[in-house]
Amino acid sequence: MKSFVAKDQRPLSSIPKWVIIFFSFGICLQVAWYEIQRQTNIRVEFLPSAPQTDILKLSSMGEPEVLAKVLMLWLQAFDNQPGVSIPFSSLNYNELKQWLNIILELDPRSGYPLLAASRIYTQVPDPKKQRQMMELVYQQYLNNPGQRWPWLAHVTILAKHHLKDHELALKYAHALADKKLSNEVPAWVRQLEIVVLEDMGELESVRILVGGLIHNNTITDAKELYWLEQRLNNLEAIKFGNNH
Repeated sequence: MKSFVAKDQRPLSSIPKWVIIFFSFGICLQVAWYEIQRQTNIRVEFLPSAPQTDILKLSSMGEPEVLAKVLMLWLQAFDNQPGVSIPFSSLNYNELKQWLNIILELDPRSGYPLLAASRIYTQVPDPKKQRQMMELVYQQYLNNPGQRWPWLAHVTILAKHHLKDHELALKYAHALADKKLSNEVPAWVRQLEIVVLEDMGELESVRILVGGLIHNNTITDAKELYWLEQRLNNLEAIKFGNNH
């Protein structure tokens, strides 16, 4: 049986090279045009101003906690927009701070806004914006120390080691050590004030502070009391050594 072969069928090698080049060039132009059009249609959206809390509460239909979670998810994803990724440092931190505060007003028991403020939005190469987030955490801590101390403890360490701002770290550490505000704060957190003062070279202030905590029966935990006594003994040894 004879095989059927089309009479007009020609090998690829018989096509002129200029035709292949022209065809390939046309495909490249089409791809490039599509990409240009795609990039042209990309519009970077800026973080809008936060509305009033009362308006959001009314729109939440009696479920402010649910709305807070939705807003937090939206805010967290705002840096990833269609076709473009926005670095955190490009966000308007004044607006960001307002959104985080409003979300906390809607759901005061949520810790995620403060986690984001202390651990995510501080990771920018801009000390001013870092301080904005740290101050937000500090102010929110004062509203609920028992629940929000972990985030203030974190920014205290950031201020001390990252910003090298011992005065700011001391401000936060002092708030954590305030007995009126921090009854539920663990011992190691209350001791941050002592650690910061030692790093600042304020040994006399440390000695007075530790001595007062011991002799006023402020500390009842045996392990914490032992740690403080050892600290005081070391400071007395340093003072004695400097006098001889």
